[in-house]
Amino acid sequence: MEVVNIILADRSYPITIAHDQLTKPTTYAALPSAAAALIVTNTTVAPLYADALRSALAPRYPQVHMVVLPDGEEHKTWQTLNLIFDALLQHGCDRKTVLFALGGGVIGDMTGFAAACYMRGVPFVQVPTTLLAQVDSSVGGKTAINHPLGKNMIGAFYQPRMVVCDLATLDTLPARELSAGLAEVIKYGPIADMELFAWLEANMDVLLARERGALAHAVKRSCQIKAAVVGADEREAGLRAILNFGHTFGHAIEAGMGYGAWLHGEGVGAGMVMAAELSARLGLVEAAFVQRLTQLIARAGLPTRGPIIDAADNAGRYLELMRVDKKAEGGEIRFVLIDGPGKAVVRPAPDALVREVIDHCCAG
Repeated sequence: MEVVNIILADRSYPITIAHDQLTKPTTYAALPSAAAALIVTNTTVAPLYADALRSALAPRYPQVHMVVLPDGEEHKTWQTLNLIFDALLQHGCDRKTVLFALGGGVIGDMTGFAAACYMRGVPFVQVPTTLLAQVDSSVGGKTAINHPLGKNMIGAFYQPRMVVCDLATLDTLPARELSAGLAEVIKYGPIADMELFAWLEANMDVLLARERGALAHAVKRSCQIKAAVVGADEREAGLRAILNFGHTFGHAIEAGMGYGAWLHGEGVGAGMVMAAELSARLGLVEAAFVQRLTQLIARAGLPTRGPIIDAADNAGRYLELMRVDKKAEGGEIRFVLIDGPGKAVVRPAPDALVREVIDHCCAG
């Protein structure tokens, strides 16, 4: 087992990375005891892993309840969130009840948000079953639901008690979801670690083939980078914003196309190309690096061109959606840009230049 620690004073916690740990009661031995636990999962993951997790938790929690939510980004809403609260209240759960998020990023975000809100805060544990959740969304305490006008705009910073990355769950991950997760691994290279970037270029084929050692390294290194950033800037006052490389464009794609039409990682893939192209046009990075990044994203099975989300004024619609980004200040969009390979900067850019980039990088 590999362990990466998030250091946040009394809110510190471990990320454990191993195969087949989800099913072992010892995995959860250090968690707070309680009369009950609630597993939150979805219709896709529940048949695969819910019974195994329930059995592993049974020795520690006298009652293990479960709520199964519909699967998909389009269900990351108030209505679905209320199903978690319904289950907690119907089972008479108290403030010591531990919630377990068993699934991908949507389940992790909603379970964490529910845990932050229920009785003003109950403990929760992330048990991510997708690559994207293991390398990014389950780590760092960001929890949220979507609004029709913007992704993840309603939420809270709320840290889990631990993150259990069972690499065996990646064996059942659809190929499209695996590629989506690789987008969040790739992003760490241009903003923080060019050694990882070069390693990804050398090992992309074995990652797509799900070679266990390669996946373990990708998850561990991604978590190490995110742990360092979160430890320095838990609430995204500055440095943590660099983790959103490609996300400003990507979130606009998701909202503009309708949640679920493009996977989050697919939006980030195309978004990273746009952000890199904008960086080059601002003179921050060489065009050759943009091409190198674009080739890696394509090799991961991800789109490198954004969709047309408004036939009449595509760039205008992108800009409109990006102004609802959490990094925007006073209506001014702030982009995560590459300030030379391995280094990121957050800054605005002229609308006219952003329009040129969108027109250049979108399909059609």
